[in-house]
Amino acid sequence: QVQLVESGGGSVQAGGSLRLSCAASGLTYTSNCMGWFRQAPGKERERVAAIDAGRTMRYADSVKGRFTISVDNAKNTLSLQMNSLKPEDTAMYYCAAAKPKIFYGDTWRWCRSSDINDYNYWGQGTQVTVSS
Repeated sequence: QVQLVESGGGSVQAGGSLRLSCAASGLTYTSNCMGWFRQAPGKERERVAAIDAGRTMRYADSVKGRFTISVDNAKNTLSLQMNSLKPEDTAMYYCAAAKPKIFYGDTWRWCRSSDINDYNYWGQGTQVTVSS
């Protein structure tokens, strides 16, 4: 059974750092689309950072230069290093994964890390709160 479990959330002051981790079981991250998403109250879920099937790193403009996504294949763990945190970063953070190939009958395409609909495995979330 596939499970994704986030950890590392908490409360920090503006300018501080946190490192989020997502441990996977029943699934290997290798070749999958993988990403971190966040959702603040009253707002839509947005992609924060992701790795596509070609292992390209992609970030939301609001976190470029501050956040870094990485994967440890040996530990089967996805991480998000967050530096220079701002109050606007306050949200519930979720990790997610998608199979590398999205099938349509006998045809397929590579998963797209930017397409939230491609993700079929989700963690329960970890809260990040940044105070000013």
